[in-house]
Amino acid sequence: MLTVTVEDFDEMTVVRCLGRIVRGYDTFLLCSAAQQVGRNVVLDLTQVDAIDAAGIGALVCLQAAGVYLKLMNPTRPVREILKFTNLDTIFEICESQATSPRTGSTRADGPQNQSDTFQLAPTLR
Repeated sequence: MLTVTVEDFDEMTVVRCLGRIVRGYDTFLLCSAAQQVGRNVVLDLTQVDAIDAAGIGALVCLQAAGVYLKLMNPTRPVREILKFTNLDTIFEICESQATSPRTGSTRADGPQNQSDTFQLAPTLR
């Protein structure tokens, strides 16, 4: 299962993923992030426990489509796949949450972000 939360900030969008970015779920990630063409997107991979070729393909497609991705906190399995495919040299990878805005913070004029959460689970047949 993959849960994606999209948070829009003034200068960037943070896409937080929870679960597995694998075949069948890759399209969901593409649809969530593709709406951000021309924007800087931080893809939070802190809670992603697996990524396969389809997931890697989704990241490459987004980058090629003009979605400027920064990968934040990839887990060890994700980092190993990125290194094995040499994509760690293509994507900017950051280690700290300090590089992205925190959720739920407010300013005097109200919330500074807008957030949507989507969840995708396999259909039972």
